[in-house]
Amino acid sequence: MTAVTQYGDISPRVAAYAVSQLLKRGLPYLVLEKFGQTYPIPNNSTKVAKFRRYFLAGATGGAGDGNPANAFNTPLAITPLVEGVTPTGKKLANQDYTVTLQQYGDYLTITDVVMDTAEDQVLQQATEALGESAAQTIETIRFNVLKAGVNVFYANGSVRTSVNTAISTAMQRKVTTALTRQNAKRITQIVKSTPDFRTEPVEAAFIGLVHPDLESDIRNMTGFVPTKQYGTVTPWENEIGSVETVRYLQSTIFAPWADAGGSAGAMRSTSGTSADVYPVLYLGRDAYGIVPLKGKDSLVPMVVNPKPAAGDPLAQRGTVGWKAMTAAVILNDCWMARLEVAATA
Repeated sequence: MTAVTQYGDISPRVAAYAVSQLLKRGLPYLVLEKFGQTYPIPNNSTKVAKFRRYFLAGATGGAGDGNPANAFNTPLAITPLVEGVTPTGKKLANQDYTVTLQQYGDYLTITDVVMDTAEDQVLQQATEALGESAAQTIETIRFNVLKAGVNVFYANGSVRTSVNTAISTAMQRKVTTALTRQNAKRITQIVKSTPDFRTEPVEAAFIGLVHPDLESDIRNMTGFVPTKQYGTVTPWENEIGSVETVRYLQSTIFAPWADAGGSAGAMRSTSGTSADVYPVLYLGRDAYGIVPLKGKDSLVPMVVNPKPAAGDPLAQRGTVGWKAMTAAVILNDCWMARLEVAATA
C-alpha cells in the first residue's frame, strides 16, 4: 500500500516536480513577486513574517518616528570635529514591520473514469490549471494590500469620484518627483522569473503597474519607449515599455473600480455613465514586503488518487490541489504611490 505523505499520494520528490509545474504556469501572473522585499518561509517557523529596518537613532519619518507617511530623514553629523575632543556618537536603532501569514488553497475533483479514459493527461493539465489559479489568487491578495496605500494622486480633481482623465507624462512626473523627494530609491534588483528563489540585478528604475486597458494611453505618453527599442536592457514579461524613469508592466489582476469616477465622456465605463477608475501603482525599492511564491517550501501540491474510503467506497474520485502560506505588507507608503486615472475607450 502506498504511504500517504503530507502531499497526499505522491512522494516529496514528485511533489517538488509538481511545485515546479504549478509555478511555471503561474509565473506570468506574479508581477508583484519581482519587486517586493522578500521573506522566504523557513521550515518550522512562526506564522509572523518580520521585516526589520535598521537606521541611526534620531531618524524621523518612514522608520524613525514610526510614521511611514512622512519622509525618512537620517540625523547628520554636520558639526566640525574639535581636535582632541571625542564627539557624541550615534546609536543603531531598528523598527519591525510584521504581518501574519494566512493559508490559502483550492482543489478539484477528478473521477476514475476521466483518469482511465480521457485522451489527455488530465492530472498534468489539472496541475497546470491550478498553478494558474494559485498565482492569480496570491497576486490578487497582494494587490489588494498595496492598492490600499495612503500615498494617492488623482488624474484630475482631488477625489476618486472626479476622475475621468487619462494618464499623462505630466502626471507621472508629479508622482516620481514626490517619490524622489521622499528619498525613495529606484529598483535595482528583482526576484528572478524562475520557479527557484533567486534575485538578479536590473537597471535602476521606478516601476509602474497597470491594467491592460491603459496600454494605449501609456503608449501615447510623451517620451514613451517601447520594449523593442531597449537595446541592451532585457524586457520583463508583461512589460509595455518605459517613460523617463518608469518601466510599465501590465496585468489583468490590477483591475479598476467600476463606475467610480466622474462623467465618462470618451473614457471606459462599465455602465456608460461614470468612468471606471484604474489604479496605477508606482513602486520604489523596499516599498513593500511579501512572502515569495518561490522554492520548494512556498506551495504544497496535494494529490489523492481514487481509492476506497468512507464516502467513496468504489474509489470513483480523486483530487488534486494546492496550499500556500502568504502575506504582504506595505513597509513605507512614501516609497510607493497610487495614481488613479481613467482609460480612453
